[in-house]
Amino acid sequence: MKIKTKKMAYDKVLKLPPMQHQRPKKPNLLFRTLMRVLSQPDLRATHFKAEKIGMDRLGKREPCLYLMNHSSFIDLKIASKLLYPRPYNIVCTSDGFVGKKWLMRNLGCIPTQKFVPDLMLIRDMMHSLKNLKCSVLMYPEAGYTFDGTATLLPDTLGKCIKLLGVPVVMIRTYGAFARDPLYNNLQLRKVNVSAQMEYMLSPEEIAEKSADEINGILHECFTFDSFRWQQENHIRLTEQFRADGIGRVLYKCPHCGAEGQMRGHETLLECLACGKTYELTEEGEMRATEGETEFSHVPAWYAWERECVKKEILDKSYALETDVDIGVLIDSEALYMIGEGHLHHDVFGFHLTGCDGKLDYKQGPLASYSLNADYNWYEIGDIISIGNRSALFYCFPKGDHDVVTKARLATEELYKIVHQKARTAEQKIRSR
Repeated sequence: MKIKTKKMAYDKVLKLPPMQHQRPKKPNLLFRTLMRVLSQPDLRATHFKAEKIGMDRLGKREPCLYLMNHSSFIDLKIASKLLYPRPYNIVCTSDGFVGKKWLMRNLGCIPTQKFVPDLMLIRDMMHSLKNLKCSVLMYPEAGYTFDGTATLLPDTLGKCIKLLGVPVVMIRTYGAFARDPLYNNLQLRKVNVSAQMEYMLSPEEIAEKSADEINGILHECFTFDSFRWQQENHIRLTEQFRADGIGRVLYKCPHCGAEGQMRGHETLLECLACGKTYELTEEGEMRATEGETEFSHVPAWYAWERECVKKEILDKSYALETDVDIGVLIDSEALYMIGEGHLHHDVFGFHLTGCDGKLDYKQGPLASYSLNADYNWYEIGDIISIGNRSALFYCFPKGDHDVVTKARLATEELYKIVHQKARTAEQKIRSR
C-alpha cells in the first residue's frame, strides 16, 4: 500500500484547514460485497477456516462490538468474510483516509488517531450502533504486534464497553502473524490461517460487571503467542527470507549488549558489533550458530529488551537521539513532508525540533500509554509517530540504527512508571 505525500513548508501546513469531523456512514452493501470478493484470493491461498462459538446468542439484526487481534493486513480480509452480510463500521487509523476519504467512508470506516485520546470516537461508535444499527469492528490493540504477542490494551476499554452496552464478540486469528509478520518487509509465507469467533459478553453481563472486571476478561482473551503457537503445532516455514528484518524487533544483542547492530537476513540474525549469529529455525526458534543460545524464544528476547529499557528509565540513563525526516498529517489530502529534524526521547517524554527552528513540539510521558511505531510504513520507512488532535508528526529515523522498537518499549514502560507514581501520590493526598 502507498500513501499520498506532498512536500510543503511547515508554516504553510499550519495554515491549512484541519480535517472536519463527519459522522460515520452506514457502509454501502456494494462496497462490502466488493471487499469480500477481493479478499477471497488471499483467504483461499491460506486455506482459511473459521470456528464460531456461541454466535447463536447474537440476534440476526442485533448490532454488536467486534474486537479482533491485530497481526497483519489479512485481518481485515478475514473480517470481511466472517461478518458479511451484516453491516459494520470499522475503527481505523486516520492516515488510512489520506487520498481515499470517499472510499473509506463508503466502506464504513471511522477515523481515529492511534494512541491519542479521542472522546469523539466513542460518540461515533454510539452513532453507528444506535442510529445506523450497524455493528462496529475494532482492533483494540491499535498497532500491529511486533513479536507475535498481544500489545497493550487501553485501560479505558472496559468503560467504553459499558457505555456502548451492546454484545461483545471476540475474533482471534491463528497463523496471520506467521504468514506476514510486520518486520518481514511484506514478504508472505506459506501458512494456513484460521480464526475463532466467539460471543463473549451479553449486554446483561456487561451491565452487572465493573469496568475493571471487563478489562480482566479482555486481557485474558488478548493473551496469545504466535511463535509458541507455531512451535506447538509444528508449523514449518521454509522460506529463506524468514529472518529478513527481524533485527528491528530483536535490536539488542544478548551476547555483547550492543543496540541497533542486529541485522536479519535470509534465515540468520547477526550482531555486527560482536559477530555472533543466530538462526531462525523453520519452526520459529532462535538458535546460536556457535556457543550459547541466550534466548531461543523471540518473545522472551523481546521481553528481556523491555526489562533492559525499564532499568534504563529507572536509573534515568535512558535517552534516544535520532535525526528524522518529518511528515505531518492534519487532513485527509496528503501526508505533508516538511523537511528534516531531530527527535529526542527521555524520561521527560518526546521533543521534536526541525524546520529551521519553526517546529518545536514536546509530548510528556502521560500523553499516551503506547506509541504509534511501525516498520516500513506505507513502504516509505520505519516510523515513530507522535502528536495530538491538531497534528500528527510522522518521524522517519535516519541512519542505520534501529530505534523504533526501543522507542515503543520505552514509551510503554515510562507511562506505567509515571502513571503509577501519579496514582500513588493521589491516593496519599486522599488519605490525609
